[in-house]
Amino acid sequence: MFRGRLAILAVIALVIAACGGESGETTTTGEDPGGETTTTQAEETTTSEAMGDPIQVGIITSTSGALQSYGNQYLDGLEAGLAYATDGTGEVNGRPIEFLINDDGGDPEAAISVATDLVGQGVSIIAGTVVSGVAVQMAGFAEENNILYISGPAASDAITGVNQNTFRSGRQSYQDVATAASLVETDGGTVLVFAQDTEFGAANVGAVEAVLGPQGFTVESLLVPGTETEFTGFADQINQADPDLVFVAWAGETSGAMWQALNQQNVFDTAPVATGLADIVTWPFYGDAATGISFLSHYFAGAPDNPVNDYMVENVEVADLFTPDGFVAAQMIVQALTEAGPDDVAGMISALEGWTFDAPKGTQTVRASDHAMIQPMFTANLVDNDGTLEAVLLGTLEPDATAPPES
Repeated sequence: MFRGRLAILAVIALVIAACGGESGETTTTGEDPGGETTTTQAEETTTSEAMGDPIQVGIITSTSGALQSYGNQYLDGLEAGLAYATDGTGEVNGRPIEFLINDDGGDPEAAISVATDLVGQGVSIIAGTVVSGVAVQMAGFAEENNILYISGPAASDAITGVNQNTFRSGRQSYQDVATAASLVETDGGTVLVFAQDTEFGAANVGAVEAVLGPQGFTVESLLVPGTETEFTGFADQINQADPDLVFVAWAGETSGAMWQALNQQNVFDTAPVATGLADIVTWPFYGDAATGISFLSHYFAGAPDNPVNDYMVENVEVADLFTPDGFVAAQMIVQALTEAGPDDVAGMISALEGWTFDAPKGTQTVRASDHAMIQPMFTANLVDNDGTLEAVLLGTLEPDATAPPES
């Protein structure tokens, strides 16, 4: 039923800094996984002497733990985006923007603890977050404390429309699944969602039901504990279920072991596999099936063709899956501060609602009604170029083609 066509669905989230232009040092506070406050030195992009007091912006993301690499990508994009949005000055209205970078370690309680401390320091803007479970908690915190919150790569659909204080700089699960659905050429059958038993995994099950259910598909799920490291038995369960399509939603450092198990147990012979083109380091993990799969893609460097993407690619060490999420977050922060200022949260919210702008992925719009980020999505193949896998663009889906239903 799906045997002639394969797709791939993306998972997840962000961070650490790279910069462009001249640099000067600024002190940023962080929190280690044990909860103790630490002080580190970070590079701030500036090309001129700022006249006013710094505007402090809290950044909460994973700089340790299973999603550390996503956090590093996000932070790289954040610094490049600040340089781009401020023409290299790093300042808005004569005031430098200072990022206070904090580690949540993937723990919602740690994130809320850091956020509470930041608000106590007078911070009115917080951005970041790789983990969907963290982002959902942060959204509630933002409303309770009346701050502007811009979630990062965290993909849970629950973040969209949750309250007026919460925005997102990345895509959401519905957009992933809608992109994968564009690669499915037949209607009906059984789809097995293979995912981690997390907020992110549950969001993908819901998104598959919302997108493919109305097309006549029966949706089943196999959810794996987030701490699991052995996947042979789960791969066997997929084979025994014998679905028409396997939809994989995975994040973090266990991705390699998971894909290796699916390859070793010949899951790719049982059914086509739908999943997202993940970050570059994971590409070899797809094994022999890598070059025979059509992937859905949130982003890879060769997908967009525009001056903003060119700038980002030239100003980070590696433009990877979640680099644009950080870049866009910086663009949103600068837009909010330019139009309103840090003491006017309502004004910053209004400045972002309905805003259309040029981003690395192309033209994007913050939907006014529920703050969904309407954006292009991509499909791709991997090709073997003398032993190195490279991503090649199959197609670009226009922003409206994958837009989630309005909340």
